[in-house]
Amino acid sequence: MGLTAGQIAEGLAFIAQATPALAAAIERVGHPEPRIRPTGYRTLLRTIVGQQVSVSAAASVWAKLEALLGEDMPPHDLLAADFDSLRACGLSRQKQGYARSLCELVVSGELDLDALPEDDEEAIAELVKIKGIGRWSAEIYLLFAEGRPDIWPAGDLAVQVGLAKLLGLADRPSETLTRELAETWRPHRGAAAIFTWHCYNNPAL
Repeated sequence: MGLTAGQIAEGLAFIAQATPALAAAIERVGHPEPRIRPTGYRTLLRTIVGQQVSVSAAASVWAKLEALLGEDMPPHDLLAADFDSLRACGLSRQKQGYARSLCELVVSGELDLDALPEDDEEAIAELVKIKGIGRWSAEIYLLFAEGRPDIWPAGDLAVQVGLAKLLGLADRPSETLTRELAETWRPHRGAAAIFTWHCYNNPAL
């Protein structure tokens, strides 16, 4: 599960002490709601389904996949499904390739989602073995599904924009600078990431 409300509060208290500008923002907008997703293969499959399409389109594809494969969508069953059946659900050739990559790694045991390395970078390296899962998707999984407290998706546009707003920067920081600016927030950068999303379009800031 993702970070709990208590963990977010603890992380933000730590960050507020280190960075007065964030302390002021937390006073104004309050704490964000937890973002929690289940661990396991289905969450990563849903990430693949949702890439580059609207939320409603992704929900439609997911519903069709559930109708075809059942709610649990066993990876063996997805691998056994033919191209046309998956295409009828709305999965393009490319996304079918990504989905099959995920299923093959899970079925073979090469990727064990119940025993990812404790080291965050090593866990990211395991997840990006899946075709279609890049660093950002891996970080989001580790933060929202596994609740790892120090995940900091510095390449995320909303994180960069939110950070610029919070710190009063003239320009959106680069990924490198975004990473550097958060160094003092270790080991609670996950709470900081959730807070920057909370602040991204917040009219109170």
